[in-house]
Amino acid sequence: MSRPDIILAGGMRTPFGDFGRSLKDVPLSTLGTHAAKACLEKAKLDPKNVDHVVWGNAMPVDHDGYYVGRVIALNCGLPVEACGLNVSRACGSGSQAIITAAEQIISGHSKVALAGGGENFSRGPYVNTTSRWGAKRGPQTMIDTLDWAYRDPFSQELMGETAENLADDFQYTRPPMDEWALMSQQRAGQAMESGFLARQIAPIEVKEGRNSRVMAMDEFPRPTVTLADLAKLKPVFRKDGRVTPGNSSGVTDGAAFVVVADGAEAKRLGIEPVARIVDWAIVGVPPRIMGVGPVPAIQKLMERQKMTVDAIDYFEINEAFAVVSLHAEKQLGVSRAKTNLYGGGISIGHPPGATGARMTLVAMQHLQETGQRYAVVSMCLGAGHGMATLIENIKYA
Repeated sequence: MSRPDIILAGGMRTPFGDFGRSLKDVPLSTLGTHAAKACLEKAKLDPKNVDHVVWGNAMPVDHDGYYVGRVIALNCGLPVEACGLNVSRACGSGSQAIITAAEQIISGHSKVALAGGGENFSRGPYVNTTSRWGAKRGPQTMIDTLDWAYRDPFSQELMGETAENLADDFQYTRPPMDEWALMSQQRAGQAMESGFLARQIAPIEVKEGRNSRVMAMDEFPRPTVTLADLAKLKPVFRKDGRVTPGNSSGVTDGAAFVVVADGAEAKRLGIEPVARIVDWAIVGVPPRIMGVGPVPAIQKLMERQKMTVDAIDYFEINEAFAVVSLHAEKQLGVSRAKTNLYGGGISIGHPPGATGARMTLVAMQHLQETGQRYAVVSMCLGAGHGMATLIENIKYA
């Protein structure tokens, strides 16, 4: 049996909120539902024709955190027979949701899915791990679950320390990191001004004091920041380190979705495809330098497809830290003239469950608006992985 064409359509997201700001009071399932409904509307897709929601999430929050895929499915009006699935692959959870939806279609278990993900780190709880069976005596400690999310499970190093390890091993200095960060901020600012980002954002109503307002833009970008501003920031993870808040990805909240469907079924339903999924690759790398991940993942993907990076028109490589982008640029020979042209994790922010889906939306939109053919979406993952997905402009399929 030949593999069906897997198409991508629709694609929308919430604006991304800065940590502890506009989205902190919005339940994560509400963010997901908002993005999913906007995705359905953009694709002109009746929810009754969707059989699955695949939700990527690295850190469950709220009372329904372990069931968000199912909650979104029913809240969006999908039939009760439709299914919801939560998946997690750390910083690649949004990409994994798309891949999992594709795998279900290839195996014949799905026809049309909503795939994406999100995070609301602002709602991450503090927990107590010693009181369930009764504390013997003395004060009890509350643990920040964000600390669990940001520490390597093997060394207990914070993810920023693994970025310092990468800089050590490959001799990257701070000035190029700050220069990349500045470029990211400026590109995000340009994408906001041009309306590129607005075309993928579904405005959402948020509380403001006793009233409410409509939030229509990402609130983390700092497009007016200067290189001098970035140079003033102190290293966070080592006294004499290179990784700062300015050249690291932002802690943000948000959700994103895309339609993933069997090509023949999409045609039958009148869904207008934007791109198709060609292939993907996932690799393991040393956890202490997890930021190397995009390099071997992209190399493996290119080997699978018998392609070279020169054949790729556009790259979205997650800016977990600027050093990750510098490493990919150097090792792969990928020009920054065709990488992250609309900002990235450093400027827009990096909610792990949403990032892969957001980057896919950007890549789809870029191919559609430029007429270029191939795009790769890639990222490193905490605990030592790399992921890369190859998509193709539908007009070439």
